[in-house]
Amino acid sequence: MHLTRADHQKKVVRTLSAAQVLNGVGVTGTVAAGSLLVASISNSEALAGLAQTTSVMGAAAMALPLAKLTQRGGRRLALSVGYGVGVVGAVLAILGGTHKVLFLMLAGAFLVGAASASGYQARFAAIDLATPEHRSKNLSIVVWGSTVGAVTGPNLMQPSGNFAEFIGLPRLVGPYFIAASSLMLAIIVIQIFLKPDPYLTANVAADGITQKKHVPTKVALRHIQSIPKALFGITAVGVGHLAMVSIMVMTPVHMAHVDVTLSIIGIVISVHVLGMYAFSPLIGTLSDKIGRVKVIQLGVLVLILSAIVAGLAPANEPIPLGIGLFLLGLGWSCTLIAGSTLLSETVAIEMRPSSQGASDLTMNLMGAVGGAISGVIISFLSYGWLCVIMTIPVVLLGVFSISSEVRSSSADV
Repeated sequence: MHLTRADHQKKVVRTLSAAQVLNGVGVTGTVAAGSLLVASISNSEALAGLAQTTSVMGAAAMALPLAKLTQRGGRRLALSVGYGVGVVGAVLAILGGTHKVLFLMLAGAFLVGAASASGYQARFAAIDLATPEHRSKNLSIVVWGSTVGAVTGPNLMQPSGNFAEFIGLPRLVGPYFIAASSLMLAIIVIQIFLKPDPYLTANVAADGITQKKHVPTKVALRHIQSIPKALFGITAVGVGHLAMVSIMVMTPVHMAHVDVTLSIIGIVISVHVLGMYAFSPLIGTLSDKIGRVKVIQLGVLVLILSAIVAGLAPANEPIPLGIGLFLLGLGWSCTLIAGSTLLSETVAIEMRPSSQGASDLTMNLMGAVGGAISGVIISFLSYGWLCVIMTIPVVLLGVFSISSEVRSSSADV
């Protein structure tokens, strides 16, 4: 049966959303568990952030290869490869955690990051066939698709830990069993339902616009730097991710100081993830209505407020910590959705795939930096000081948003 472009796009969004549910279940539950597992193996809180750092580095390392795979074989190939590498990573993390081999566990976390990279690429797949006036909304719906899985994932820490303990393994490797299973299901969903491939279909309809050769990252970055709105968009995505990862990954460690149960930690992380994804369609619609730049500015204000609330919350008070992390996720959502759309619609169309790959690379490198320094900061200073320090780049992003180059052309975006 021949699908119209509109019907095809609806099917694409539904399929990507389903895959994002499974991706969220798999990856999000490993965030808190990974930090705690590294701290347990190494007996050092300063190293706890290494789990998220290596995971983010894995996502960064896969960003450009996935972009190349997309250009050469379509979204089905790229997303399936990313999820498949994540399955391998989950298995390695289980082995590393079981035998207390830090290198093996971190190698697993690195490869699990590839699944995150596929999740980020999925949001761009949502706009391959989207009309210009609905790009932000379609992108945000797929981001929203992560809500169910990402909220469920952390709350499976306790039962998956029980399962791991039942078969004689450390409790903290339990979430990696969930990751391996759900990512395998995501591959099946993509392979069966993401047909015809949206990227390849869009290229056929582009009539000569199709870019057959991969544009080098350096060329894409120079192109982005030459366009103030595009540069602002990629900066917003990167800074939002830096602040979010830095504070989020150290919250379980902060709470563990007072021997909070895994269930309570899982609930706090779930509330944070709810803020990241649950309101994505509203943010996407708002971005279409009032403009990308204004939504990014709103995100800046929310991120600053989140740092204040979380930074002042005692380790044994999950309610204020939950509120702070919810706001952290909401601010991240504003910068991600509006920044991603702003970048995609302001670069030249032949530069779009490489620019999107460069955006994910930048975002994940910023997250890796945040994960690396957050453990050091909390070890030598405190969680509160970490929150204070993370407001600095966010404030600078706000200053960038009112520069003449961005403001002069923000009316139409």
